[in-house]
Amino acid sequence: MSLILDGRSLSIDDVSRASRPHGGSYEEVSLAPTTREKLSETRAFIEREWMGDDAPRMYAFNTGVGALKDVRIPAADFDLFQEKMILAHATGIGSSFPEDIARATLLLRANALASNFSGVSVHVLDRLVEFLNRGLHPVMPEKGSVGASGDLAPLAHLAGALCGYREAAIIYNGEHLAAPEALRRAGLPQELELGAKDASALLNGSTVSLAVGTLSTDRARRLLKHADVALALSLEAMRGEQAAFDPRLSGARPHRGQIRTADNLRKILAGSERMTDASRALRFPEERRAPDAAATPRVQDVYSMRCAPQVHGPVADALDYIEGIVAIELNSATDNPLMFETVQRGYEVLSGGHFHGQYIAQAMDLLAMVVTDLGSISERRVARLIDPSMSYGLPRNLSSGRLGVNTGFATVQCSLSALVMENRTLSMPGSVDSIPGKGNAEDHVSNSTWCARKAHTVVDNAEYIIAGEILAAAQALDMVPEEASAFPIGKGSAAALRALRETIAPVLDGDIWYAAPMATARKLVRDGAILNAVELEVGARD
Repeated sequence: MSLILDGRSLSIDDVSRASRPHGGSYEEVSLAPTTREKLSETRAFIEREWMGDDAPRMYAFNTGVGALKDVRIPAADFDLFQEKMILAHATGIGSSFPEDIARATLLLRANALASNFSGVSVHVLDRLVEFLNRGLHPVMPEKGSVGASGDLAPLAHLAGALCGYREAAIIYNGEHLAAPEALRRAGLPQELELGAKDASALLNGSTVSLAVGTLSTDRARRLLKHADVALALSLEAMRGEQAAFDPRLSGARPHRGQIRTADNLRKILAGSERMTDASRALRFPEERRAPDAAATPRVQDVYSMRCAPQVHGPVADALDYIEGIVAIELNSATDNPLMFETVQRGYEVLSGGHFHGQYIAQAMDLLAMVVTDLGSISERRVARLIDPSMSYGLPRNLSSGRLGVNTGFATVQCSLSALVMENRTLSMPGSVDSIPGKGNAEDHVSNSTWCARKAHTVVDNAEYIIAGEILAAAQALDMVPEEASAFPIGKGSAAALRALRETIAPVLDGDIWYAAPMATARKLVRDGAILNAVELEVGARD
């Protein structure tokens, strides 16, 4: 099925699907016919009315940029101006963005230009679409953008790739190639002719920030659902209390996210008999009570278990807000200046600030903060799972084989705690930082690219943390006495455990190279295999 761009209807899910291969190929992208017609009409007006030296002054069309906005560019230099603008802004630094972000950037820039507020040449938009459909992924350095006037540095590298500049690079079929060679192999012309304002239209807008932010937001939503699954498995392993998820409690403080989290937990845990007084009467291997002593009444669990709706819930509510910001940005015109049709069937050009990435910057700071806390509470549950004094008698360190010779999952928890600490540093806000640039022409910037990159790393780390909790809780469930099987775990919990064990075996014969199951568990979370199994068993969840 083709993804059709019209500048108005792109969704987060569309971006996610178009950015990653499915069955070895990418989803085809095309331009809506009516959009193409309108773009052609607008460009025809530009070519007819504004290509002479008597045209009104229009920023970045026939004037310089930044502090040079008052310098008029002669019509004879329009073509040269496009080339020099791209070369001047190609100041990217550091490692390159991964291919899915390069694809998302191509898609989002194409959709923004399809809105017909930019006056871009139609063949430039066609080139963006061709890159997507032929798997040509521009190499864009991660660093160098301040998120206003757009993501100029990485987008200049993208524009240079589109134009086939020898300095630019493209990933094609897994190879890092000079742009002209990649275009030759893909069967495309090695040059792209740019007309007046085309370079500015490609460079303006915080599109890279948005690309990183869109994919991070999509992953964070799925990760939150996995966090509910991880919590359920930990509760089952530690024979916790379910009272904290009673709908009457949620109704007394009716935040939408909190209600949603409690609802999810009840669905996943439905049918569990492991979280009962009868199950707690069993004495687990390292439980600190005499063999014939009764279990101490639980009454209520610690915060990392009992307060999960109050921690997972705000993440859900924050994601609702973030997704709303991203959804608007996906279908917005973000370069400068923009063109608006007049009643006289002409066009008026207005200079504004839609390239400024503050909306995305603040949303990504919020994303980093809430996902950091999601990982933090998850790691605390892992810490309880490995300590028999806090897990109600689960084997120390969840260790198998000869105790002492084998260390168990304590080292897994240690690595997860390192990621939590890294995330806490990365969740410090970047959107409040601003250094003026371009001769003070840009006297307040958004820092949106760094905010998005931070959030992306936080989500990466949190995927490992949540996967680590699933891995540790599953290990705990597989190490309890045989008598515990008389108390089945919930339907959703059992589905999650089965999905994990289809790929990862429990560690029952001493220590292994733990990095391998940690990476595999993270991949299962990233790909959604565990979540899909749970939703198939208990129904799709909000």
